[in-house]
Amino acid sequence: MTRAQPGNRLFPEVFDEPPMRAENCPVRDVLDRVGQKWTLLILIALENGPQRFSALQRKVGDISKRMLTQTLRDLERDGMISRTVYPTKPPAVEYALTDLGRSALLPIAQLSDWASANHDAIRAARAAFDADA
Repeated sequence: MTRAQPGNRLFPEVFDEPPMRAENCPVRDVLDRVGQKWTLLILIALENGPQRFSALQRKVGDISKRMLTQTLRDLERDGMISRTVYPTKPPAVEYALTDLGRSALLPIAQLSDWASANHDAIRAARAAFDADA
């Protein structure tokens, strides 16, 4: 069954096995990580090649060292990035996208394009909602 077939729901597998628990639902399991505040920005920052910690922190902006460290660990655990330690003094560490992480860039780009195309409409809707509240 493909999502392009007429009459199909877009995401039939998500709700087919209630209750929708993270351990049973690949969408929730993956989106729990991808939906975190810094994940997408870090993956995008690694798009053009390996980066050291301080370079990532500068690219991402207002992320704390602690949060960057935790997010990098989580992404490494999920197989989205690799961590390479070079035997220098002090040790140099680089982070890079894995094949799995690189495969996430296309849907991230599509989401980014959608966000850019709809940003003004979303801001207008927020302003209208807040004015009515």
